[in-house]
Amino acid sequence: MIRVGVGGWTFEPWRGVFYPPKLPHAQELQFASRALTTIEVNGTFYGSQKPATFAKWAAETPDDFVFSLKAPRFAVNRKVLAEAGESIERFAASGIDALGSKLGPILWQFAGTKKFDADDFGAFLKLLPKHLRHAVEPRHASFQTPAFVDMAADAGVATVFADSDDYPNCGETPTGPFTYARLQRSTDIATGYDAGALDDWAKQAKAWAAPARDVFVFFISGEKVRNPAAATALIEKLG
Repeated sequence: MIRVGVGGWTFEPWRGVFYPPKLPHAQELQFASRALTTIEVNGTFYGSQKPATFAKWAAETPDDFVFSLKAPRFAVNRKVLAEAGESIERFAASGIDALGSKLGPILWQFAGTKKFDADDFGAFLKLLPKHLRHAVEPRHASFQTPAFVDMAADAGVATVFADSDDYPNCGETPTGPFTYARLQRSTDIATGYDAGALDDWAKQAKAWAAPARDVFVFFISGEKVRNPAAATALIEKLG
């Protein structure tokens, strides 16, 4: 299954571009989840949500829709990752299971200043709940090492394929049972990416999926107002 989406669904400039101009704000998730096949939730990075909120999101979206949740900053923005156990446990018990089958991968995104420490990162991986799917996104070049790839593969954790002008891509080698890509180079054209680039990403997504692997592709950052158009265009190309 190849799923394509964007980061979040609340962004005022999308009104009149992606959302109909007079669409009630309360219906934005319903609309977005029927145009896209996944959404990466950024709000869980900044603060905890209530179980009732997760249940509401599940109720408003189609049966085959899936959310990715960005793990809380309290777990990843710390000097010693091995000390994140309490924050990780709190997040896992915060009611995310109310999403049911619509709970997709958990994204663990590290600061660009966080350097690779094999012992500390290995200890962190052992803290991740085994019943959830995980993707890790380091943003420091020190993670571009076979040791990082091997550790993620041994833990069954996906490494994020990050196509970015600002951060190195530490996810060139697939390591988990699914692929998680974050495409961050959209420009101010109608579809965010030109037709040739979208064709290339469609081919790449199919290649990632070829060995019976789920694929999640998110259009993030860049010219954000164009990301929903890029996502829907890619969905159309994937058929």
